[in-house]
Amino acid sequence: MTRKILITGVLLAAVAVMLGALGAHSLEKHLSADSLLSFKTGVRYQMYHGLALLFLGLLNRMYDHKIFNTVYWLFTIGTLFFSLSIYLLTTRPITHLELGFLGPITPIGGILLISGWLTLLFTFIKRSDW
Repeated sequence: MTRKILITGVLLAAVAVMLGALGAHSLEKHLSADSLLSFKTGVRYQMYHGLALLFLGLLNRMYDHKIFNTVYWLFTIGTLFFSLSIYLLTTRPITHLELGFLGPITPIGGILLISGWLTLLFTFIKRSDW
């Protein structure tokens, strides 16, 4: 599981850098300032959670706690729902795809991310041997 967590973290971070460059150098010509700001929010949260997964992978290697598997899925699915829905919604002027149904997916992703952080918090509070 540690390897999967670390690989996912690295992939999320690498793709965040690529999408950040895309937003900074290509999308600014095609998107409104508000859409570009939203796109950058998706990139930022993706990077945060890619780095968080790297941290989680190191914790899992040291402690091999089953709860880290749950946090892994909350962070991974939450990041995909949150950031991917933002990317798709903000680039509609370019793609011309009707993706309004994705609107509710963004807050679901946010709830999953928050749930992952709270799960870690409660795990750290409960485990006095760490």
